[in-house]
Amino acid sequence: MNKLVKALAAVTLGSIVVCGAAACSKDKGNVDKEGNTIVKILVHVDENTPEGQAYKKRVDAFNTSYRDKKIKASISFKARSSGAGGYEDTITQKFKKGTLDDIIAFDSPNCAAYANSKILYDSTDLVDAATKADFYESSLNVYENKLYGLPIQESSAGFYYNKRIFNEVGIDVSGYTVENPWTFEQFNSVCQQLKDAGKKPLSMQLDNIKDETATYLLYPFVYASGGSFNDSTGYTAKGYFDSEASKKGYEFLYNLVQKGYTDSTVKDSDFFAGNAGMLLSSGWTIPDIEIKYQANLGNDWGILPYPKGVTVASAMGSWSFGITNNGVKDKSAAKELLLWMTSPESSKIITDATGMIPARKSVTTNYEAGSPRDVLMKQLASSGKARPATPAYPTFTASFCNVAYAIADKNTKLADLNSKIATAADSVQAEMDRIKNRH
Repeated sequence: MNKLVKALAAVTLGSIVVCGAAACSKDKGNVDKEGNTIVKILVHVDENTPEGQAYKKRVDAFNTSYRDKKIKASISFKARSSGAGGYEDTITQKFKKGTLDDIIAFDSPNCAAYANSKILYDSTDLVDAATKADFYESSLNVYENKLYGLPIQESSAGFYYNKRIFNEVGIDVSGYTVENPWTFEQFNSVCQQLKDAGKKPLSMQLDNIKDETATYLLYPFVYASGGSFNDSTGYTAKGYFDSEASKKGYEFLYNLVQKGYTDSTVKDSDFFAGNAGMLLSSGWTIPDIEIKYQANLGNDWGILPYPKGVTVASAMGSWSFGITNNGVKDKSAAKELLLWMTSPESSKIITDATGMIPARKSVTTNYEAGSPRDVLMKQLASSGKARPATPAYPTFTASFCNVAYAIADKNTKLADLNSKIATAADSVQAEMDRIKNRH
């Protein structure tokens, strides 16, 4: 995570220099000997994964469709490492050298940081109103009222639960739905019943503290407690990240560890092995359950929505494609590939491979009522709340993970946790001030 912060900081400091380099004088970009305009796209996964193969399939189809138009896409794969260091470093170095691909995949909460650092191109005028309207509005990559990218897919998360264990213990959760979410108190009650029965209540994936997984899965508890992380400008964290309402969200998570319901030793593998009652995870777990573990999601495992505090909030936000400021003046070819890779057909093919939710409203899903995909999609529409929008997001997520690390430690005292929260808020505020003063 620190590598991600340093990478984007390096880009911020060097962006003006890069944009003044010779690389910024290109017109149409690379043209091969056959007269094809080459559009390069960089993605964050391994080529041999189902997601990687879905991207390759769509690029191949693009090349077939656009052969007569003399546009050809070239795809590169750079698997995102733990903490995002490898992928983010690649983007940073390419940008500084003036060799950045025409389109990059980026994690949606990084939109503000990338836009502020001039990595992403303002694509507002490249995408028509009808296309924008087909996406969930909160999924569009907008910064300072300008569009910088379109989502590849959307996401939501929830609590997968082992029906066999729940039936054995005598826990009935059939009434907890997206329309009638369970409360923090009911959530704790279920955890206590599992614990009393000698079961490991749940995995919150607290062993994944050092990457974006922790932020993605845990931030909704702060919103559900009435808290927030920064103001609407994205430049004030003090009084938000560390407000009394926000602290209640951190304390809810802290108490799960203190009560013995979860900790960093309870992993997703414990759930898959039938040793833990619940697992907090996203839609990406669905292919694992269905393919790797050959389990029936309807009969063996189900999914529950995020619990409600003073309000209800759930995780959302996934990966997007954006055109870059790589010095190529004519963005028409890149526009065609951007719209192709985020089209309804692409959205359907990619999400079938990933288990995520289509970002395009026009994609027909036909999810069975009450199925995990149906629950996640309904939850996204009713309570999905994005991670904070701020150009200081890399520092925010690193600071949030520092708080989560303290929460995961059974030996952390409440006073120590509050100190960590204050320090984290100070760190985020300092980065916000640095970025704001630079302008």
